[in-house]
Amino acid sequence: MKTLRDSTDLATVPDSLPLSVSPGTAAGRRILLVEDDPDIAALLVVHLSDYGAELVHVADGVDALASALQERWDMLILDIGLPGIDGVAIARQLRRRDSVLPILMVTARGTEADRVQGLDAGADDYIVKPFSMAELVARVKALFRRSEASTRGIEQPAMVAGELVLDSNTQTVSVSGTTVELTCREFGLLAEFIGKPGKTFKRRELLENVWGTQYEGYQHTVNTHINRLRAKIEPDPANPRFILTVWGVGYRLDC
Repeated sequence: MKTLRDSTDLATVPDSLPLSVSPGTAAGRRILLVEDDPDIAALLVVHLSDYGAELVHVADGVDALASALQERWDMLILDIGLPGIDGVAIARQLRRRDSVLPILMVTARGTEADRVQGLDAGADDYIVKPFSMAELVARVKALFRRSEASTRGIEQPAMVAGELVLDSNTQTVSVSGTTVELTCREFGLLAEFIGKPGKTFKRRELLENVWGTQYEGYQHTVNTHINRLRAKIEPDPANPRFILTVWGVGYRLDC
């Protein structure tokens, strides 16, 4: 076994990890890898390159943010503990500029508070060291599939609920004719509501449908995203008229 150090904690990764991936399955995909531990970075580069992706490794938070903003990327794999700017701050700044770039956080910080902080900052997935490379590649594949599903050329009718219009083909949302910018999670949440207007969703149900079952136990991150969604689509977020709270149960869309 090879012992590798993250910013504050230890992660253990086997010297050799067999993968069952097909070369070229991510051909043409550019991944920005932000990791300050050279050993961990080397392992990720090897295994994700076998998957067919083009990886560029950056070890410093300042350089990572500049590169992420200036170049085109298909995914960002982001450590939290970085010199210069930490990964959470990078994710937050990127989400202000790019609502759809898939972000996978890779870190040794595995407490519930750390996970929730990463997801609330805009990460689409969060994997804690130690992890198997097979699991990481599987998660990268899943994020790419999700991204492809949102951009594939199959035309889908726009979803309409009163003044809200959600277009999956262009990944856009309009409220009373005005386009609003949503993150992937916010878009997914609104799609759940518009798909079943009037239905009361439990927080756990929204978490499973939008985030996935691996986030069971983090229902309060739903509250944070609901508040952010309201801030973008509600005329008066303090007195919402679209997404209503059903006390003791969850939320529903009233249109």
